[in-house]
Amino acid sequence: MGSEAEIIEPRKPRFLCLHGFRTSGHILKTQLKKWPEFVLDKLDLVFPDAPFPCAGKSEVEGIFDPPYYEWFQFNKEFTEYTNFDECLEYIQECMIKHGPIDGLLGFSQGSILSAAMPGLQAKGLALTKVPKIKFLIIISGAKFKNEALAEKAFSEAVSCPSLHFLGETDFLKPHGTDLLESFVDPVVIHHPRGHTIPRLDDKGLETMLSFLEKIQKEVANQEGEEKCLEEAP
Repeated sequence: MGSEAEIIEPRKPRFLCLHGFRTSGHILKTQLKKWPEFVLDKLDLVFPDAPFPCAGKSEVEGIFDPPYYEWFQFNKEFTEYTNFDECLEYIQECMIKHGPIDGLLGFSQGSILSAAMPGLQAKGLALTKVPKIKFLIIISGAKFKNEALAEKAFSEAVSCPSLHFLGETDFLKPHGTDLLESFVDPVVIHHPRGHTIPRLDDKGLETMLSFLEKIQKEVANQEGEEKCLEEAP
């Protein structure tokens, strides 16, 4: 009958992590260290820098060292964007380079991008050369204020499993709350802090671990299906 079946560790869900405006991948990686190591160990996280060097003052100057980067630029009303198509192309290149990417984790400007990606991808407007985004972790999220772009991204409810962090004193909280309405069964972690990546209290940790267990099962199931297809005659 042959040797005993080899025990293979399931692949961790791999997330492309999109940092905040005028920060960096290294800064986001540092910010996420507020979460317990045993939580971070359940994920395979990739931290690219945004494609454009910081074109003005960064809000994290004096807190985190430069260099700083931005995903795209915008007007004072946040309704008109510059270098947006280049940003989408760059994210796709990162997904190809570091693939397979299962999900997106975003903070602030990175979360606004991440939340919109599944809808834009479904319409063939972004990420056309990479597999479908399966999971989202949205920290301090919102929709685009450009109505045409928001309509394209959210005309249909986003059905992939999503975890959303809402800060009680975050200036984006009303927008993050509105964003939930565009998702099917969003999982929410509330925290008392502002526009930041929060530590996980007992309830938040329980919610987080439950979400990670769910997406790990999905990744394992997909791996099993792919293996069966490969072994089929």
